Amino acid sequence: MVYDRFQSEAIEHIKNGYSVVVSAPTGAGKTAIAEHVIESCLEKNESIIYTAPIKALSNQKFRDFQGQYTDRIGILTGDVSINSNAPVLIMTTEIFRNKVLDQPESLDKYSWIIFDEVHYIDNEERGTVWEESLIFLPQHMNILCLSATIPNIEQLAKWLETVHKKEIRVVIEEKRPVPLHFFFQCQNQIVDNIHKLNRFRDQHKPNKTHALINYIKDKNGLPCIYFVFGRKRAEHLAFELYNQNFLNEDERSQVLSLYESLCERFDLKSEKRAVEMLPLIERGIAFHHAGMLPTLKEVIERLFTSRLLKVIFTTETFALGINMPSRSVIFDELKKFYGSYIRTLKTRDFYQMAGRAGRRSIDDEGFVYTRINLHRIRFDEVKRIIYGDAENVRSQFNASYATILNLYDKYKDELFKIYPMSFHYFQTKQHHQKTAVRLMQSKLKLLKEMEHIKDGTITPKGEFAKAVYGYELLLAELYDEGVFEWLDEVGLGIMAVAIVFEPRRNQRLPPGFSKTTQEIKSVCERLYERIRHKESRNGVYPLAKTPHFNMAKAIEGWVHGMKFDKILQFTDTDEGEIIRYFRMAIQILREVKDAPISPILTERINKAISIINRDIIDAEKQLREG
Repeated sequence: MVYDRFQSEAIEHIKNGYSVVVSAPTGAGKTAIAEHVIESCLEKNESIIYTAPIKALSNQKFRDFQGQYTDRIGILTGDVSINSNAPVLIMTTEIFRNKVLDQPESLDKYSWIIFDEVHYIDNEERGTVWEESLIFLPQHMNILCLSATIPNIEQLAKWLETVHKKEIRVVIEEKRPVPLHFFFQCQNQIVDNIHKLNRFRDQHKPNKTHALINYIKDKNGLPCIYFVFGRKRAEHLAFELYNQNFLNEDERSQVLSLYESLCERFDLKSEKRAVEMLPLIERGIAFHHAGMLPTLKEVIERLFTSRLLKVIFTTETFALGINMPSRSVIFDELKKFYGSYIRTLKTRDFYQMAGRAGRRSIDDEGFVYTRINLHRIRFDEVKRIIYGDAENVRSQFNASYATILNLYDKYKDELFKIYPMSFHYFQTKQHHQKTAVRLMQSKLKLLKEMEHIKDGTITPKGEFAKAVYGYELLLAELYDEGVFEWLDEVGLGIMAVAIVFEPRRNQRLPPGFSKTTQEIKSVCERLYERIRHKESRNGVYPLAKTPHFNMAKAIEGWVHGMKFDKILQFTDTDEGEIIRYFRMAIQILREVKDAPISPILTERINKAISIINRDIIDAEKQLREG
């Protein structure tokens, strides 16, 4: 294989035994470096871990690598465990972090770990997981970090050197192998120079989707990925193109045949959404978002990689690491919802998505089209997003209660000496450092107050909380009050889904709860109020997550044996989200099962898991059959 300059440079460092951090644009070919490390480990009979930020990407990598490494590849996520003793093991970063803290000896056989998309360290919700994984990484493991373009990659590497007392080599590539050409649709006119937008400032002609798609088609710019920041909008825009056809008769015949065979394989032939999608598919159009059934999403992904789909309307998850390049990319707008508010896109997020344009070894350039309404976004904001520098990666460090309990178990009150090892300490000023330490101290004080720790020893309640990352306090209170002992399989399902569920804005509780749900809801709300009060009094933030019972009727129906299409009547949550929350509930139940609990409760949880994890919920079944 002929490598690019940056690939060769990284591989040479790896051959010389160095850990390496690589920063390169999306689509530049970072995976080739990862593959070299994997193949090198296999040649030496060494084992290696590959971590990815989301389960969808872990599954995608497993499918990709399975073709290359067959039975030498395995996967371990909260949903799936396939060939988990394989020499090449893919896992989510959460699973790796838990192993680092709970079972470090289980990592003795691995000589390398690959952190894909390491810029996720500044993700507000999950960045701490990455930071903890890197802080507590066993000394015998070498690191390959792969990142999108970030300006402070040298700072990240210097921090790793400081923590692990070994040299880290940095490799930077700023150019894409396939350059990007930018266009703008404004007032339904298409221009290739951002400064021409000003001429449209006083006009009020709306941008037409079909006009832009036809322009791209005429310029031989298909296939095209159209990024939308809303699921309903993705579907609406796809059906808006219903009267257009992007396939010739031969392509139409091929795509229908492939779609039919894939729907049959994944048991989707009579599924309502798959049937609705058919008229779009035969025209070369589709949509893809997190609210869809995971199996249907996989079918759409396979159709797209076959190059029989010409226009796909999708949300941003399609951009994250999943190998779905196209010739053109369209941005519906340049604003999105970031956790708690809508704001203009970060430059790094823009290029994560724009980087899907231009297929290496196929296209000479990629085309990026941005739809602009100057009455909704300022010209200087557009310019900053597209032509500004990518944002620095910033630490989001906020140690979980489970992490603090695990550290206390090893270091007692000396655990605060761990904080100076964090990326947060490395890159922030003194007053921010003091704030971070105060927060850790407040959490430790609260854990002692709530008797997770007593007389310098972790109590049974604390031992339980150590095992359940993210929902420690409420689950530990339920355990301590003996609530788990009176919950049957239905009750365990209701409780687990309520703990993980996050309602959408303005999503309301459905009426008419069962007696079981009312009892669990009452207990959870009483315990949560106690927790919230103690956290507020101790200055802990953000507060522990509130349990929500929006899906109680749906999980009750499912545990009682109802079919998936029948439980949809009990919730206004999208199908894909229902599956995701049911799978998250299974993961919670598995964590509870691994905590120190009674054999009777273990048996009951096993039964609940087996009932919930059936048919379309069973992620492992989907991956094996796929």
